[in-house]
Amino acid sequence: MKFGILKDIKNGEFRVIATPTEVGVLTGDGNEVYVCSGAGHKAGFDDEDYAKAGGIITQTNEEIYATCDFVAKVKEIEESEYDLLREGQIVYTCIHPAAHKAEVDALLEKKVIAFTAEDSHRFGSPNCEAAGKAGAFMALWSLMSNNGGSGKFASGLAGAPPVRAIVCGCGIVGKAAIEVLVNMGCQVTVVDINVGILREISSKYNGKISTMISNKYNLQNILPTTDVVINSVRWPKNASDYMIDRQMVASMRRGSVICDISNDYGCIETFHETTHDDPTYIEEGVVHYCVSNIPGAIAGSTSISYAASVLPHFRNIINNGVAGACARDGFLRRSLTAYKGYLTHEETSGIQDRPWIQPEKILKIEDQPLDPAPKTTVTRSSNFYEEVVL
Repeated sequence: MKFGILKDIKNGEFRVIATPTEVGVLTGDGNEVYVCSGAGHKAGFDDEDYAKAGGIITQTNEEIYATCDFVAKVKEIEESEYDLLREGQIVYTCIHPAAHKAEVDALLEKKVIAFTAEDSHRFGSPNCEAAGKAGAFMALWSLMSNNGGSGKFASGLAGAPPVRAIVCGCGIVGKAAIEVLVNMGCQVTVVDINVGILREISSKYNGKISTMISNKYNLQNILPTTDVVINSVRWPKNASDYMIDRQMVASMRRGSVICDISNDYGCIETFHETTHDDPTYIEEGVVHYCVSNIPGAIAGSTSISYAASVLPHFRNIINNGVAGACARDGFLRRSLTAYKGYLTHEETSGIQDRPWIQPEKILKIEDQPLDPAPKTTVTRSSNFYEEVVL
């Protein structure tokens, strides 16, 4: 198969979906692997490295879209790329489809076979770990006086107390952030709705962190004495209330910091997305760091870890076909987002109120033994297509 590694063009995105290591494996399998020139440059991988691994270097993404049956990148398909997509082409990338209607429209219109990478990870995405660790670091950076913060240092100094930090949400992102904050000497409080997870994280750190059930009452009481808030909650896109509203933000001390790693509109009222070029803004006296692709700042480490994790998906699809691969791997199956003009992603159907069809049905693998996988979110939809014609 002709497999293409696209150069990501999102502002401040320096990761690459495959390193020369993965190119060597794929070419060793007998595939033609095309790599856009400069795709891995900011992550520490030069064109020469890819060429030595057997990659075919192209000058533009346009050449890859036009040549390859299967294309992959790290972040969303940008508007400038919509017209480059070809019918029947396989696309693997982070799509975040429920939040990007125009992107979904393009995937459906072009009748591609699209997998949303963030839903395909059996053991959690390395990008989540990277976002949590780098996000905690960026939050402490934002707290420095020259960046508009209060000037507190993580572990404190002789006679000066350490930073008091809250981590909202204790999934992979939150746990990664906690690790950095604790190791830097911060006083950390973790808030979550799951008592079991709170018990687990408290035990891991021998009771040296505080835990609290996540609700407005508790957050309202703790925010005025907090220096840093790390948000790693995946907030329901149809939620009717904020987790942290403007009044709660205003209750925080001037120069404190909110680092919103999750980037979900509707969770923190004062949130709006920022970029690596202009990462912070101040509202209600609080510094907000809201970069949507934080792992792009540590592109070298993240690319190595992420590329290794997605290589099995690439090989599965190439060697077994889309239907066979989805039968073998439930996490890949649940990440199928668009198939030849039909939406196959339940959360997107529920949030955007558009019809969908289950991946196993459109792939006609319902009667086969299917590898199980949990649902990606709590959003459900019974808005099915009345008729599917392929």
